[in-house]
Amino acid sequence: MAKSTDYIPDSDADFDAWLQNFVTYVTANAASLGVSANEVTALQDVKDGWDAKYPASKTANAAAQSARQAKDDSRQRGEDRIRPMVGKMQANVQITDAQRLAMDITVRSTTRTPVGPPTTKPIATVDTSQRLRHTISFVDELTPTSRAKPDGVQGCEIWTKIGNPAPAGPDDVKYLALDTRSPYLTEFDAADAGKTAYYLLRWLSTRSEAGPWSQTVSGTITN
Repeated sequence: MAKSTDYIPDSDADFDAWLQNFVTYVTANAASLGVSANEVTALQDVKDGWDAKYPASKTANAAAQSARQAKDDSRQRGEDRIRPMVGKMQANVQITDAQRLAMDITVRSTTRTPVGPPTTKPIATVDTSQRLRHTISFVDELTPTSRAKPDGVQGCEIWTKIGNPAPAGPDDVKYLALDTRSPYLTEFDAADAGKTAYYLLRWLSTRSEAGPWSQTVSGTITN
């Protein structure tokens, strides 16, 4: 990647450090630099405005990320509570299809159609940008631009191995989770920082029949 020729840094953090140094130096050496007192005052006003707004912006970004994570956690808790409840309802022969429609849950077809095991594989990617956290996104190999699961699939099984060497196959990984919606978030202990986490995935049908394994994907656990 070509290095920027602009002396002013691109990132806000780098700009902040650059600005502090620039204003301090110009203020201390205004006479030799040919900078007037009014220009120094105007420059200091710019710095004061930045010093007030930059921390506020960082706080707002952190708050937005925190709110997004809290929302995601709340949704997951809701789904974890609702799915077993609906499963119990679906097994209750006293509940009518009209009631299911009113709740907007699945109304099972009266025509039994055999559903075989999945025949396609998930494609997975691992986001390692957050400390001690991996975000695993997965799509089907036949529809890589969509997050939709294949027909007849209840979710994606995720299996893992932490640390080298890489797994030679499914026998070398352990079960991590069954995720019904991409992406899946997994967190690590501080002791795992710097290690490589490997993942194998496969679709699981609504009849708990497993499909073929994905390619192995991996990511470093950042500290």
